[in-house]
Amino acid sequence: MSEVPHRCGLVALVGRPNVGKSTLLNALVGQKISITSRKAQTTRHRITGMRTRGAAQFVFVDTPGFQTRHTGALNRNLNRTVMASLGDVDVVLMLVDAGRFGADDAKVLPLLPPGKPVLLVANKLDLVHRRADLLPWLQALPEQHAFAEYVPMSATRADDVERLLAIVEPYLPQQDWLYEADTLTDRSERFLVSETVREKLFRLTGDELPYTSTVVVEQFEEDSSPAGERHLRIAATIVVDREAHKGMVIGQGGERLKRIGTEARVELERLLGARLFLELHVKVRSGWADDEQHLRSYGYE
Repeated sequence: MSEVPHRCGLVALVGRPNVGKSTLLNALVGQKISITSRKAQTTRHRITGMRTRGAAQFVFVDTPGFQTRHTGALNRNLNRTVMASLGDVDVVLMLVDAGRFGADDAKVLPLLPPGKPVLLVANKLDLVHRRADLLPWLQALPEQHAFAEYVPMSATRADDVERLLAIVEPYLPQQDWLYEADTLTDRSERFLVSETVREKLFRLTGDELPYTSTVVVEQFEEDSSPAGERHLRIAATIVVDREAHKGMVIGQGGERLKRIGTEARVELERLLGARLFLELHVKVRSGWADDEQHLRSYGYE
């Protein structure tokens, strides 16, 4: 009996900000590797997640939402990341909100690589109250682009995620896998620490804090206890743009900063399988998001 040939390919997730790309990536991989929040521009780096399913290995690339409303150095950097990520993929998943295809969605279309299959993923189907309205909307979508498939779904439903994987699989090239079967991401633990702290920062400050804030890991040391338990000592700095923002992050009596640290530590201990000592500081670096040198020093490509 002949062996089923392996399939493997790069699958890019693209779309405007806040359409659920990171939520979908985490669901497709089966573990949280990309941070999520209600705040736009949460994802700032190309994040790769792997899922090996049967004879197929999916290498998903989560991209920042394409920026159309801001022109600073940070946003130019995010858009360069989107463009670079699309250069070598095999399949593109373009995410939109189910029932909506607005001007910001249309601005993503010129980025789509020619000659590559693009699947239109109509996400957040669970938020559509009148499903009957969805059919005429779907029938009008070919006017926007020659999409290979149309997949209404919700990234929070496991059945929908499995259905999407089955739809994507035939588009993957027949070739050897790029990673070991149990690999989930190519990002380092240091990167996952900075992203997790930044997620808690955004979630706990809400709309108070502008998105021009970032997290830099200054110290990452590991040792083992006599019982073989893994211990990590981590120090990270939250960088904000203004002195007033520093007070927002620290909170009254330091309570907000303490809560950010506690929630990040709990999640990271589960994610990294280690006991953590996490120390957080807050620094002001005025104008860092408009300074290319600062962006490079903070890990923006």
